[in-house]
Amino acid sequence: MSTITRRPYQGEADLDAIAHLINTCETVDQLEEGTSVTELKQSFDDPCIDKERDLFLWQDADDQLIGFGRLWIIPTDTLIDGFLGFRVHPTARSGDLEEQIIAWAEERLRQVSRERGLPVKVRCGSRADKTDRIAILERCGFKRDRYFFSMVRSLQEPIPEPRFPEDFTLGYSKGEQDAEAYVELYNQTFIDHWNHHELTVERVLHELQSPYYKPEFSLIAIAPDGTYAAFCYCRINPEENQRNGRSEGEIAVLGTRRGFRKQGLARAMLLAGMQQLKAAGVETAKLGVDAKNVLGALRLYESVGFSTVKTHISLVKELSVVG
Repeated sequence: MSTITRRPYQGEADLDAIAHLINTCETVDQLEEGTSVTELKQSFDDPCIDKERDLFLWQDADDQLIGFGRLWIIPTDTLIDGFLGFRVHPTARSGDLEEQIIAWAEERLRQVSRERGLPVKVRCGSRADKTDRIAILERCGFKRDRYFFSMVRSLQEPIPEPRFPEDFTLGYSKGEQDAEAYVELYNQTFIDHWNHHELTVERVLHELQSPYYKPEFSLIAIAPDGTYAAFCYCRINPEENQRNGRSEGEIAVLGTRRGFRKQGLARAMLLAGMQQLKAAGVETAKLGVDAKNVLGALRLYESVGFSTVKTHISLVKELSVVG
């Protein structure tokens, strides 16, 4: 059996090798989750990632990268959720290396649990048709927790005109200037949602640094008294479109603040976001939705023409902590 070694991420010099590994996996897995050095750097700069402890690489006896694991650990005062992402080279897949990466993630999260004095869970996702990956996760003690749908809608079909409640106006986020107001809007919007974690100003400022962030894609519905009542945040990633041979934009976040629901704001903001994406020249809008969203998001998306193309599963494992 060949020797496998593990080491921490050593900075931007590793980005090419990690991107190559992920894209090599992509040729087999066909997840449409390829990447580039630019995208990886932006992702690794997320303030929720400790680069020295949350990014690890696995190499074979020839020092070739065959495995990569990343943890995204959200700051919280009640429960630690660690989101694990990992890739294993197609020639190194048997279950053993995958289990090594999962074991590393669990030990890292137990360490964080001891440091913070909080219970901990590790979460990992899989497309529903990737039965080998799901089997490995379940063998390691993960349980299926939630289902999500990926949906698409052609923007070449007519888009109804958004209709806002009387005296509500459509505006745009002002970036750093209104970051705190945006964070409050986000947290008051998603407080009722499954597994909600508080957004922070620090993470908003990180998103503003994305090379693909555009202010005109950050739409805000403003109430007559000036309150931020609802929002729709869109994205277009030209590198992703080029890789996948697509012309797509994403409705990344959509929601209505508590106290302003049941007035048609979500529908109006969704249609306004779709119009923005169409005006930017893309042909298709995509989004993701919790299959059990309690506020009727799935019905809303279907009512304006979105249809499901993929199903994803969120799996979870509660970790015991000793000492």
